[in-house]
Amino acid sequence: MNILSKEEIWYYTKRAFWVLFAWVLIFNVLFFYEYLTLMDNDALTSEYDFTISFKASLLVSIIAGLIGGTVTLNFMERSLRKYAFGKALIVIAITYLIVALIISLIGSVFYYSDYLGKPFHSKEVIAAVKVFFVGWLFIKNLIIWLFIVLGTVIVFMINEKYGPGVFPDYLKGKYFSPKRERRIFMFADIRNATGIAEAIGEEKYFHFLKDFFEDIASAIQKSQGEVYQYVGDEVVITWKMKNGLRKANALQCFYRMRDAIKKRETYYMKRYGYVPTFKVGLHYGAVMVGELGKIKRDIAFSGDVLNTTARIQASCNEHQVDILTSSDFANILYQLPKGLKKETIGKVHLRGKSEEITLVTYREV
Repeated sequence: MNILSKEEIWYYTKRAFWVLFAWVLIFNVLFFYEYLTLMDNDALTSEYDFTISFKASLLVSIIAGLIGGTVTLNFMERSLRKYAFGKALIVIAITYLIVALIISLIGSVFYYSDYLGKPFHSKEVIAAVKVFFVGWLFIKNLIIWLFIVLGTVIVFMINEKYGPGVFPDYLKGKYFSPKRERRIFMFADIRNATGIAEAIGEEKYFHFLKDFFEDIASAIQKSQGEVYQYVGDEVVITWKMKNGLRKANALQCFYRMRDAIKKRETYYMKRYGYVPTFKVGLHYGAVMVGELGKIKRDIAFSGDVLNTTARIQASCNEHQVDILTSSDFANILYQLPKGLKKETIGKVHLRGKSEEITLVTYREV
C-alpha cells in the first residue's frame, strides 16, 4: 500500500477545500433562491423561521462539503478506477445514499430540535424527522445533490485526464485555437522494457508499468510538471518555462523520480523480480499547442522540440548515462541543484537532425 507523499496530501487538501467552498456556495445559493421564490409568491407561512432554516442549511452544507471533499468524492473517484463502470455506479449510488441519509438526519434533527425547542432525542423531534424523510423536500434535495456530486466527480476525472492546471485553461477555451508556447519537455523511458516484458509476461508487465507510473506521480507533482502522454513504457512530461526553471524543477524531477523508485525496490523485486530503471532526455523551445481530433479531442503539442527531446533521450544508451539534456536547456538553468555538476558530452549528430547539437549530462558530487 502506497503512503501519500506531502505533495499528494497537499493536493487532496486543496481539492477538499475547493469542494467545501463550492458546495457551501451552491447549497446557500439554492437556499436563498427557494426562499426568495416562496416570498415572491407569498407562499411563506407564519411557521417559517428564516434564521433556523438558514442555520440548518449552512450546517448541512458544511458537513456535506467536509465529508464530500475529504472522503466521499475520493472514494467514488477511486471506485471508477478500480471497478468496472457498472459496478462502480452501484458503489457510488450506495455510498451517496448512505452519506446523504446521514447528513440529512443530522440537518433535520438540528432544525426540528431548534425549531421545536426540544432535545434532539425527544418524541416530537423524532416524529418530525420521520415526516421529513418521506416528504417532497427530502426527495428533491436528494436528486439535486446527486447531480451535483456526480458533476463534481466528473470534473475531478476530467481534471485528472488533462492534468492539474490544464483543465481550467481548457474550459476557458485557451487551446481552442492553436497557440505558440515556449515549454520544457522530458522524455522518460524504462530501460530494457522489452526484455522485462518477455520475462514476466504481458499481463504482469502491464501492472509493472502501472506501478511505475503511479510511483513517479508524486515526483512529477512536486516538480510542477504536467504529464503530456504515456506511450507504452515511456512518459512525456512538460513544464511551462517559469515552473520548470524555478528551483530547477525540470532537472530535479528526474532525481525525484529515481528516489521514488528506489524507495520501492523491495516491492518491485518481490512482485516482479525487476526494479525499473529509466533514462531521460530534456530540451526546451517553441511549440504549437491546441485541441486536435474529432472523434476524440485532446490537447496536443507539435514542433521540432518534441522530436529533438526524443532523440536526446535515445542517445543515453550510446553515452552510457541516465540523463541527457541539450546545452540550450543546461544554459538557461539559473539554479543548479546542490550536489550536481554539469558535464558536457560534446557535439553529436542526432538521427533525423541536419545540424549537430551539444549534449550535457549531470554527475553527483
